Amino acid sequence: MLEIWLIRHGETEGNRMHRYIGTTDEALCEDGRKMLQKKKYPLPERLYVSPRKRCIETADILFPGMKQKIVNSLAECDFGEFENKNYKELSGNPQYQKWVDSGGIIPFPGGESREAFRKRSILGFTEIVEECIQEKIKSVALVVHGGTIMNIMEEFCNHKKSFYEWHVENGCGYEIELDIEFWKKNKRFFELNSTE
Repeated sequence: MLEIWLIRHGETEGNRMHRYIGTTDEALCEDGRKMLQKKKYPLPERLYVSPRKRCIETADILFPGMKQKIVNSLAECDFGEFENKNYKELSGNPQYQKWVDSGGIIPFPGGESREAFRKRSILGFTEIVEECIQEKIKSVALVVHGGTIMNIMEEFCNHKKSFYEWHVENGCGYEIELDIEFWKKNKRFFELNSTE
């Protein structure tokens, strides 16, 4: 069995303002740091982290002194022209309304499509699982983004929910148990334990 913790980074100022924060490399806000200091996660054998500052800082707080393995494919979606803006600032923007009307399916103008982001997240997660199996790692934590977690859960979890139903708050996530033999045969599915 491989135990995996999927943890969303702590709160940033952009999160507080309900902005689309993807490629913007902002740090945690003070409240975000304080909230993380109250969290307790078991120490994993290996720690994988998105390259964004908010994830690196979160990993430093939750797992101080532990070596981080940066995985670029775990980064948040590129929101293109919507980056660092919130729904109020985008109100009246015809491209934003078109994106909303599509259910978030069409690509962000000047950014990434939902499908490209999904494929990237799933590839990164699959490579991590394969590496852990090959190296006989039994517990791992991934400090990543809300969208990255939602992609992984929608694709692999045995509890079927849509992408947006897998949303987690900052500093929260999911504990999953992956049956290695089942994974080797099927390359999918794991059991879920929520950390919310």
